Amino acid sequence: MAAELQCVVLDCPDPLLLAAFYRSVAGGTVNLPDPRWSVDEEWATLHTPSGLVLAFQRVADHRPPHWPDPDRPQQFHLDFGVPDLDRAQELALAGGATLLDGRPDTGGWRIYADPAGHPFCLVRH
Repeated sequence: MAAELQCVVLDCPDPLLLAAFYRSVAGGTVNLPDPRWSVDEEWATLHTPSGLVLAFQRVADHRPPHWPDPDRPQQFHLDFGVPDLDRAQELALAGGATLLDGRPDTGGWRIYADPAGHPFCLVRH
């Protein structure tokens, strides 16, 4: 039997806020009715246009990772392919992201933190 990935879940202090942030990055629909999950103040979802579902789970004492600090590692991160890095960065920052590493010599990618502190990358494709 092969397991089917249902969604990627991110812990955060405010699920709806983080779902809205990732909608501004990836598009999609926040809290689309789905029989697999119920949404409430503790849980929100984002169904992206690619079919990936991100879920956001409230954690009262959320401690975000501190990239690149090994004492509070990122554990995982999301990469988003974009055609225009500068425009995508503009939108991400306007949505509440923080630029962590935007050196021009990275070869077409930049590292950010979402509003809850999770690292993610925008990658030129």
